[in-house]
Amino acid sequence: MSREPVTVDPVPIESDPTRWQRPGSFGRLGKYVPGTLMSALSELETAFHSLSKDDKFQASSEELAGVLKGYALLAKHLGKNRIIAETGAGQHGVATATVCARFGLQCVIDMGAQDMERQALNIFRMRLLGAEVIVHSGTATLKDATSEAIQDWVTNVETTHYILGLIAGPHPYLMMVRESHAVVGKEARKQALEKWGGKPDVLVARNGGGSNAMGLFNEFVKDKDIRLIGVEAAGFGPDSGKHAANFVVAVLSTSVTDEEALEAFKRLSRLEGIIPMLETSYALAYLEKLCPTLPNGTKFVVNCSGRGDKDVQTANKHLQV
Repeated sequence: MSREPVTVDPVPIESDPTRWQRPGSFGRLGKYVPGTLMSALSELETAFHSLSKDDKFQASSEELAGVLKGYALLAKHLGKNRIIAETGAGQHGVATATVCARFGLQCVIDMGAQDMERQALNIFRMRLLGAEVIVHSGTATLKDATSEAIQDWVTNVETTHYILGLIAGPHPYLMMVRESHAVVGKEARKQALEKWGGKPDVLVARNGGGSNAMGLFNEFVKDKDIRLIGVEAAGFGPDSGKHAANFVVAVLSTSVTDEEALEAFKRLSRLEGIIPMLETSYALAYLEKLCPTLPNGTKFVVNCSGRGDKDVQTANKHLQV
């Protein structure tokens, strides 16, 4: 069933001073979670802030080369020997399974049935690494995987730590994911300065789970002269009722159809020798619409959030190459 298109008048950022406020001590929206998790969340926040200032812990984490390895050390610090995580594209699930194998932790990965169908390679990797992969129906996507992971955590909170990879869930997770991915934006600023002698004019990222977009945007949120553009998956079109574009009415979001993303998937592969994730392909496809509107010399950055090895079989079903 198609839904009627919704339009709103954009609100200038300057006229809404609360728009870019950072979360307070209780999170932006408060901690609306089952009471069972309150103690665990408070303990997690305290440990995160404490260990982020612990030079010895940071050195161990950096030596192990990876944010998730730091999270595994955090779980061990909390005395938890079981890890749960949600995944859609599979990347977060593979990374979590890897660190669990490294540290001898039990690992459970929740996935939606639809995502699981197109991520056979990553599922094999997770299971090879010793993780248990649980499939969920419902919408059969990341939404169900996340809901089931939280329910699991509620049931097993004494022994289990949830490594959440999305810009979702209760505080302090949004803050933790933001801080963990902030290196993307910091590196983008550094490389822009080295290459161009200044800041980029436009930043483009795919909006899905949100971590890659947050990683790029966080560093530049206060730079009012930089455009931040989030691109969502419009499926068969924003008015089709078959899409994942939830924020196209927002001031700084737009959407791209599956067909446009597939063409961008092929285009980048042939022009740059880089096979991108299908998720990233939505952001790449938007350049076809964006670039003709920009003046010559505009400097822009697109966040290429991962490799497309996992997506070649899916793409092969739809592309004529």
